[in-house]
Amino acid sequence: MEQIILKNIRVRSNHGCLVEEEQIGSDYRVDLKVTADLGKARSTDALEDTVDYVSLNRIVVEEMAVRAQLLEVVADRIVKRVFAEHHQVKGLTLKVAKINPPIGGDVAEVVLKIKEKRA
Repeated sequence: MEQIILKNIRVRSNHGCLVEEEQIGSDYRVDLKVTADLGKARSTDALEDTVDYVSLNRIVVEEMAVRAQLLEVVADRIVKRVFAEHHQVKGLTLKVAKINPPIGGDVAEVVLKIKEKRA
């Protein structure tokens, strides 16, 4: 099994429970690692035989643009779409980080991490 890793996808979105978060928005960083059998792609050099990282990035950006109160909901949507649109993916690790969260303290980021395997 091989892995494709998209690191430090930067987006701005309006997730959160506070009215200010909806109005002003926050910066987010997303890391996505997928595990798949890419043996065929290694020999064919054909895009259709791999997991297209352009598509993975698009999924992250599109789902991050849809507002939710909880990062858990956004992350779940990303996971479901990756599995639905990329049948070669056997497992993934997703990290969604809210940069400078408004939690009344000096915190660089809050990170939600999810590890999933295809059922």
